[in-house]
Amino acid sequence: MILVFGQSGQVARELGRLIPDATFLDRAACDLSVPTDCIDAILYNRPRAVINAAAYTAVDKAESEEELATVINGHAPAAMARTCDELRIPLVHISTDYVFDGSGTDPRSPDAATAPANAYGRSKLVGEEGIRASGCAHAIMRTSWVFSSHGNNFVKTMLRLSDTRDMLNVVSDQIGGPTPARDIAYAAMAMAEALMVDPTRTGTYHFSGAPDVSWADFAREIFRQAGRNVTINDIPTSNFPTPAKRPLNSRMDCDSLRNFTLRRPDWKAALTTVLEELDVIE
Repeated sequence: MILVFGQSGQVARELGRLIPDATFLDRAACDLSVPTDCIDAILYNRPRAVINAAAYTAVDKAESEEELATVINGHAPAAMARTCDELRIPLVHISTDYVFDGSGTDPRSPDAATAPANAYGRSKLVGEEGIRASGCAHAIMRTSWVFSSHGNNFVKTMLRLSDTRDMLNVVSDQIGGPTPARDIAYAAMAMAEALMVDPTRTGTYHFSGAPDVSWADFAREIFRQAGRNVTINDIPTSNFPTPAKRPLNSRMDCDSLRNFTLRRPDWKAALTTVLEELDVIE
């Protein structure tokens, strides 16, 4: 049995489709703001592997709730990892490109220096460091720009806005790889299964959709596939201030995915599937 922390988030929902016989823990079953609950859950369920698909994801709100975000994104995963090490089982943890400062234009490798520019990124980095320090077999999977037919994400926001507007201003100087939640779920399962057989595959991996694109061009593709006549005006990040600083460069070097016979997913093809699920296209 695989134990999954999370149930209603985008990746957890896709894991539910992929491995319905796994045990899923929502906030009522395990509150990550109480890290000892994570320990108790793992010891009680005695799984073969753990996937952490739960997190504090309110990026802007984290600026005023960094302590809480750090407990959920940092201390809780560290507690999971220590317990996994005790039971000699692997942990797959989903992290983020926000652990980098977003400078430059080159894709960041998994071993590149980290320097989070906001509270959310700092909280996720605490989790990564705690997992590595635990000594457990693990795969830390950094991803970016997650989308699906579930929850809140850029695709659904664009569609909602286009219901009442035919012109939108969208940031064009942030570049990254939109990543389908379904593919993240598949990669997480593949990593968990591989680590159960070969724990030497432990490490940090990057997983993002291809090709890299701006938010503005991502929006254009959404409306092209949805058949909606919406004009996108490119704007710089400086014209769209937010409480949390966003990275301009979210490009990630995903070459190490070969260790799991994985490759970057085609986000345009996945977008078609998501729009079909949302009944936007037939």
